[in-house]
Amino acid sequence: MSIDRRRMLSGIGTALTVLAATVLLLVIVSAVYAPQVVGYSPTAQNLDARFMPPGSDGHALGTDELGRDVFSRIVYGSRASLGVGAITVLLSASLGLALGLPAGLAGGVVDDVISVLADAVLSFPTILLAITVVSVLEYGMLQVGIAIGVVFVPVFIRLVRAETKAIREEGYYRSSRALGSTLRRTIMLHVLPNVLPRVVVQATITFALAIVIESSLAYLGLGTQPPNPSWGLMLRDARNALFHAPWLSVFPGVFLALTVFSLNFLGDRLAEYLGR
Repeated sequence: MSIDRRRMLSGIGTALTVLAATVLLLVIVSAVYAPQVVGYSPTAQNLDARFMPPGSDGHALGTDELGRDVFSRIVYGSRASLGVGAITVLLSASLGLALGLPAGLAGGVVDDVISVLADAVLSFPTILLAITVVSVLEYGMLQVGIAIGVVFVPVFIRLVRAETKAIREEGYYRSSRALGSTLRRTIMLHVLPNVLPRVVVQATITFALAIVIESSLAYLGLGTQPPNPSWGLMLRDARNALFHAPWLSVFPGVFLALTVFSLNFLGDRLAEYLGR
């Protein structure tokens, strides 16, 4: 590959990285400061303003079948997606580290038991397992986050276990133990600093998947409940207006796609950077 072509591709990659980070930052900031960003309540109905198209006075993205402002519902709906993603990542990464480290360091029976449990959870289809857990825990952002987090715990267990096993065979780890360093100190100095970057990369991917699954559950009526907004719930409500009010499905879908793309792209770039 020529130097000019390599520079061009590098420039495109940098531009896309900046764009993805900007999109993600805007989504997060708008979710946190939603009351200051939007001018309408996401649940306020105005039947005289039903199905107003985008660009209408006071409604940049139009209104829905109940006269609710679409932009307000999208901004407030991002809270559900980001909240579920955060809960999912915190739960799955924490349990993955707590179980993956002992499995990788101890080996033997401990490793076998934890690996079998992780494989048992992975044997269930992701959406089906999430639906089962949500049905047991009832509906709500916290419950959905826990349900999806349980699904992804085995992914982090496998990742942490594999990385820990590889580190355990390295010379610096063996030297540290041979010189009398305690297991806890060795983990803090040598294991976690090498494992955590991989966990962070996986966390970005898991965050994106959690948003997609949350939207899927909301679309099925198992996530955020009306009248609270959610991107998946907005897509479900837009089913009957695809032809005469297409903006009701287009705008939530675009925001969902851009957020997931940004997370996945940043995760890939981070993985490439750490792999150098």
